Amino acid sequence: MPDGSIMIDGTKQAQDHKLVGDLVLVGVVTAPHGVRGLVKVKSFTEEPSDLVAYGALSDQAGRKTFQLEIVGEAKGQLIARVDGIADRNAAEDLKGQRLFINRSALPETEEDEFYHADLIGLRTVLADGNPHGRIKAVYDFGAGDLLEVSLDSGGTTYLPFTREVVPVVDIVSGSVTVIPPAEVDAADVDGSDVAEEDAQ
Repeated sequence: MPDGSIMIDGTKQAQDHKLVGDLVLVGVVTAPHGVRGLVKVKSFTEEPSDLVAYGALSDQAGRKTFQLEIVGEAKGQLIARVDGIADRNAAEDLKGQRLFINRSALPETEEDEFYHADLIGLRTVLADGNPHGRIKAVYDFGAGDLLEVSLDSGGTTYLPFTREVVPVVDIVSGSVTVIPPAEVDAADVDGSDVAEEDAQ
């Protein structure tokens, strides 16, 4: 259910949470670490170290694989050794590399648990059944998951992914019921606040 049970954490780029064929994004290399080829990795799994629990990771095309060994953690990110990467220059080349795993390798979700990739593209409807919009992205800026919704009326709004605001998620029908909180006006939101936070 909402309130923290999404199994793959959010990130600040909408496209990063789309299911790419049978691949699901589970992490991204953010920077080199030291001079011996180690890298910093932002894990999107519920338990960060589970990033390497499901086997070799791949690029978005599924053509290139990456074998990671976690050697530490710093400031909320994993420090990892990548097979075949032995110096800082090679590690620098991996900066920004998104890491995917085959969906079939991931554990089945429990009842009321969802992968972010499952939510992207779902229709949002109001409690009275009227159409509302479509989920464009899922973010996590540290205060809980946030749904970016493209409104049918035009523009964008952001909704906290909590039981109160999102009481029903129906993956089978492809829709979620939303009850926008009073402070979230139905008027368009330009996303500038999110963009500013993302830039920090």
